[in-house]
Amino acid sequence: MPRDPIPTWFFALVVVRRGDRFLLVHEAKHGQRWYLPAGRAEAGETLAAAACRETLEEAGIRVRLTGVIRIEHSPRPDGARVRTVFLAEPSDDAPPKSSPDEHSLKAAWVSIAELAHHPLRGSEVEELLRHVAGGGVSYPMSLLRMEGEGFASR
Repeated sequence: MPRDPIPTWFFALVVVRRGDRFLLVHEAKHGQRWYLPAGRAEAGETLAAAACRETLEEAGIRVRLTGVIRIEHSPRPDGARVRTVFLAEPSDDAPPKSSPDEHSLKAAWVSIAELAHHPLRGSEVEELLRHVAGGGVSYPMSLLRMEGEGFASR
């Protein structure tokens, strides 16, 4: 007997590090708090591509993904949510976005000591930044593969 599909939403969050500073986005939504560059993957888009696109749209920064910090799966009665938290570095020295648009109000490079001056959307932001700053584990990008790709290195 065929089963109904489970609605599932896929999100990418990006911890972008430059030395001892991290990229935060001042959101236009969610109470205008500060958060990591993040967003939902579009139809046909990989999570890695979504991570790069969202960081550019929300923060104005092009990034190179360097690892996967964790993958979260949250089943719910009406479906599920999957979030992949990426580690990244900026591709160049471009400054973060300073003018508001439909994606965000602005973005900034912030040290962990400066977090108290930026109302955060959630405690996970500081937890993730401290994890990275403290040398916490991140996994190689090869952890994420297209179905059927096999084990040859990229």
